Amino acid sequence: MEFINGQDKKTLNISRTKKAPKIDGNLNDEAWQNAEVATDFIQFRPEIGNPLPKSKRTEVKVTYDDNAIYVAAYLYDDPNLIMKQLVNRDNFGQTDFFLVVLNPNNDAQNDTSFFVFSSGQQADAISNPSIGEDFSWNAVWNSAVKLKDDGWTVEIQIPYRTLRFADQEEPTWGLQFHRQFRRDRAQYTWNPIDPTKGYIGLYHGELKGLDNIKPPVRLNLYPFTTGILDSFDGATESDLRFGMDVKYGITDNFTLDATLIPDFSQAGFDNVELNLGPFEQTFSEQRQFFTEGVDLFSKGGLFFSRRIGNGPSGQITLEQNETLDKPDQVKVLNALKVSGRTKDGWGLGILNAITEKTFGTITNDETGEKRQTVVEPFTNYNILVVDKQFGGNSAISLINTNVTREGEFRDGNATALVANLVNKKNTYRLDTELRMSNVNYQNAPLETGFSSFFRVGKVAGNFRYSFDHRFADTKYDINDMGLNLRNNRNDFGIDFSYETFEPSGRLNSYRFNFFSNYRRLVDPNTFARFNLGGGYRAFTRKLDAYGFRLNIQPGKQYDFFESRDGRPFIFENSVSTGGWVSTNYNRIFAIDVRANIATLFEEGRDLFRYDFEIEPRVRFSDKLLLVYGLNFEFRNGDRGYAANINDTPILGERNRQIVTNTISGNYTFNPFHSLGLTFRHYWDTVKYDYDMFTLLDNGRLTTAEGYNVENIGGDPDINFSTWNVDLTYSWQFAPGSFLTALYRNQLFNFDENANDNFTESLDLLFQQPIQNTFSLRIQYFIDYNGLKSVFKKKQTTS
Repeated sequence: MEFINGQDKKTLNISRTKKAPKIDGNLNDEAWQNAEVATDFIQFRPEIGNPLPKSKRTEVKVTYDDNAIYVAAYLYDDPNLIMKQLVNRDNFGQTDFFLVVLNPNNDAQNDTSFFVFSSGQQADAISNPSIGEDFSWNAVWNSAVKLKDDGWTVEIQIPYRTLRFADQEEPTWGLQFHRQFRRDRAQYTWNPIDPTKGYIGLYHGELKGLDNIKPPVRLNLYPFTTGILDSFDGATESDLRFGMDVKYGITDNFTLDATLIPDFSQAGFDNVELNLGPFEQTFSEQRQFFTEGVDLFSKGGLFFSRRIGNGPSGQITLEQNETLDKPDQVKVLNALKVSGRTKDGWGLGILNAITEKTFGTITNDETGEKRQTVVEPFTNYNILVVDKQFGGNSAISLINTNVTREGEFRDGNATALVANLVNKKNTYRLDTELRMSNVNYQNAPLETGFSSFFRVGKVAGNFRYSFDHRFADTKYDINDMGLNLRNNRNDFGIDFSYETFEPSGRLNSYRFNFFSNYRRLVDPNTFARFNLGGGYRAFTRKLDAYGFRLNIQPGKQYDFFESRDGRPFIFENSVSTGGWVSTNYNRIFAIDVRANIATLFEEGRDLFRYDFEIEPRVRFSDKLLLVYGLNFEFRNGDRGYAANINDTPILGERNRQIVTNTISGNYTFNPFHSLGLTFRHYWDTVKYDYDMFTLLDNGRLTTAEGYNVENIGGDPDINFSTWNVDLTYSWQFAPGSFLTALYRNQLFNFDENANDNFTESLDLLFQQPIQNTFSLRIQYFIDYNGLKSVFKKKQTTS
């Protein structure tokens, strides 16, 4: 046995089966009769080191053949206590689960996880120390469960096409089994885990006996068709799209993913909000191709996938009497990615995408004459990543991104060198990033910028601490393919924390933390901000949780971005505090509550902010869950940018009120049929005081210029609201094959009626044109090996 972190690694020896077991949850197949048993599971959450009692014991058996690995588990328990809520794939409801973790490279870093829930549902993920668990990764595999008088059973078939491994005669794989009892969140593993230090993959056991297995041809095809019916403001359009996604194993360890004719029409709505700040509004990625298997590409922070196919980037100069109408999105023509890792820890990732040339329409408002203009040229996006893992928790990576636009549009290139180093005892960690950007404006000199990040700290035990430094010069710009909301920073931070890992008194665990940040600009080399604060969170033995926080910015603080022209806007002595409570989701009724308040202790200011969020949830049955959310935010006496007159920023004092209502519901008929509802109504009003400010060079505001809401060229008040409904039905009619029916509608309104109340604003919103969309998508999974088997059978029969 190998010795790691003070304990022996368990070993499970398996043998080949002559006949594959039937995956039905009944463990009476011949393959299981003489298989070695993995048992004696040990707890690591919330307590550490407790063995499972005999009445809750877990017994696991593993076998294999030329096509797959098979796992059988008998999970003893009182059947009346087993939780088994039905949820969508990859979602963790109030459900017990059994987990198989395989690491064909046995490198303690690159795991493939297969979850089976007592409800019969599945989840799967890839994980490593850099990203944690990535549930956007999806594979096609088979499982079944059976409820018994003394517990429940699981059978799993994991085809070799779902794994990446080299051809070896006598391989040793990393292996771990988990079991969680949802009623008390108790989690046990076959090989013991020390949760106080090190990545969880360091604590795997070993699987031996997989002799003479051959990596299969990994070629999976996902042909699809989508029918779309869209109506808006009296006009109706229909579309029928065909396409295909491909996954192909180039070598044993490297895979090509390609979307040959992309269709992202069923991606969810973005949670749009009114943006009054100086930085762009961004949203998380919802297109599956760009969320799945992108762990390598996320290193170094150079890749923000929403840049691909986002709004046009062209800056078009218009005459005074002209307006521009341009698309919200650019069409992605195709995209592919190649990624993988060798057994000795070398990783390689290549991502490429192409977007089409996109036109906007310029209209002369006086003559009505129209002309076409290019708002986004034909564009190529490319990422290259080379990565080396070692030592269980450490890695060094080199990343390059490149965006090339046709014609006179700007190009971008960025490079990062990243190191994540952990000592052999897994107690201290060093993270560094060195980044350089190059922007080519075609008719101007190449602009080169630099950025860095450094953090060192203690990452084991109850008491932990870290120090970090962030730097970016004024020319650092990665926004062609990445996301960097601001540059010109020279920031220092420290953090101290104390946390427990085992129950004490009424608590399962708790954590205190203290932090402080000191921020400067690079150019000019001057102080910007300073803050300090702390927080506390706790989880009770009844599985309730609560916490609070405090943040203080003492003295003068200098905001160099709100003015939009680089001059500082001063505010003083900011204090904010808040807390939250989350009750046990195992109960039929549970609730999350959060509240915050903030103010300034500054002469001449009367700022007061508060917000609260209430989110009750009701589990009507194991099939039906409804969650309602109400968020209310009020800002009295806030000050910020309102307009620009002759290159002079105009600031105003304003009251802002935000109300957001959300409903999410899910009815799951069985693991293959589900119905989902998402609703969101966002309402935001901004009301300015009459007198407006200009900004002095010393950072203070003045009304001496005489600006007010009537003479700044337009009413600055805002009434902003959006409405979205998304109703989805999903049917998995065959392994990896889905029919998805989607109905959605949306409304939008933006005006100056800030004095309207909620009812009046809602009435006005429903007077706007409503967009209704219905789409039906069918995707079919084709495994090349399955096709090959069918052809062989036909040839044998003939």
